[in-house]
Amino acid sequence: MFKKHVLLVGMSIFLFSTTGFGQEDPPIPQGELSLEEILEYSLLNSPLIRQSQIDEEIGDQEIKSSLAGWFPQISASAGGSYNIKLQTQVIGDQLITFGQPWNSNVLFQVNQTLFNRDQLFASKTSKYYREQLEKVTENSRINTIVEVSKAYYDILLASEQLNVLDENMVRLEKQYKDAVSRYEAGLVDKTDYQRASIALANERSDRNRVKTSFDAKYAYLKQLMGYPDNADFTVEFNREKMLDDMFMEESEPLVLENRVEYQLMKTQQTLNEIQTSYEKWNYLPELSANYRYNWLFFNQEFSNLYNQSYPTSAVGLTLALPIFQGGKRMHRVRIANLQVERGEIDLRNLSSQIKTEYKVALANYKSSLYEWEAIRENMEMAEDVYNIIKLQYDEGIKAYVDLVVAESDLRTAQINHLNAVYQVLESKLDLKKALGIIEYN
Repeated sequence: MFKKHVLLVGMSIFLFSTTGFGQEDPPIPQGELSLEEILEYSLLNSPLIRQSQIDEEIGDQEIKSSLAGWFPQISASAGGSYNIKLQTQVIGDQLITFGQPWNSNVLFQVNQTLFNRDQLFASKTSKYYREQLEKVTENSRINTIVEVSKAYYDILLASEQLNVLDENMVRLEKQYKDAVSRYEAGLVDKTDYQRASIALANERSDRNRVKTSFDAKYAYLKQLMGYPDNADFTVEFNREKMLDDMFMEESEPLVLENRVEYQLMKTQQTLNEIQTSYEKWNYLPELSANYRYNWLFFNQEFSNLYNQSYPTSAVGLTLALPIFQGGKRMHRVRIANLQVERGEIDLRNLSSQIKTEYKVALANYKSSLYEWEAIRENMEMAEDVYNIIKLQYDEGIKAYVDLVVAESDLRTAQINHLNAVYQVLESKLDLKKALGIIEYN
């Protein structure tokens, strides 16, 4: 039987060690990551979310600490003293000395709250405080999704700009070589290849500016994600998916209750109303039960002090009734009523702000989408114009300056198109946030 008991204990220790110490942190994603993978990592590691989660846990412990007052409060204390001069008192015609030189006691005490307004308030508000903490964490998740998505799209925009600049550099390098060949053949003067050289140098400068911006953009995205500095990744680029993400279904109607900020303020207003009741409870008495057991020790000599105890015990009820506090309770009730009134104004003001925010976000999204469609058409026309002028220049019909202008117009139209795409994606995120339909599960 003893061996079996030892075997069970050993297996328990082994299982505890394998489950407690065998777990490893999930691997850090590297390589090429999609937006979904980046968001999944961010929701687990974002500093903003982790701070909110810790605050939520702290709040939960504070609530449990407040509610602990309903449980029996058990305490023990001990003390001792040496009476240098014993008390004396005249009784009749005799002088009597009381007590012993050495005294000590050990007290065991149990208090049980039966009715207390503070404990009642803690019980009624605990649900709403927990709800507030959860909503704050939810708000952190929403903000993280929006900011991380924007940073991700910003990197995609820079990648597309880099591709446009690379394509333009290929064209400009060919144009420069053609211009040099034409000059050497005596067909044109040197201004053509000089213009081509200037255009090529400017394009290289722009490309270098965009390329060097990637480190800063990735650093910002890592910061939002809570991604370690000593690891690296690249964003997955899918042009078709990026363009598909620009569109959203017919706008849903605005529902105030979908907004976390509105939910938080509604909860706070409920707490304000409970606070008013709490202040009115100031007139209620407090009732508690208690039990005491006290061991008394006294003796002439310290060495014999604890040889004999003289215990006492008692059980009782304590009722405390506040009678007059100088008008403090009345003023506290008025303050609580004013806080409720202020909360109603805040709630109406927040409703108005959310509606305005929604209208602005919807207008920006529609405007950005319309602007993108117009810029896309301009880009397509700029491509046609460039191709036609390039053919005419090769045939000697158009001057090189016309080709330079067409090239500049095309490049500007392409960059504007990319900026318009990013603007639509950003305004769509703002619209979804205004509607309160950002999904994070």
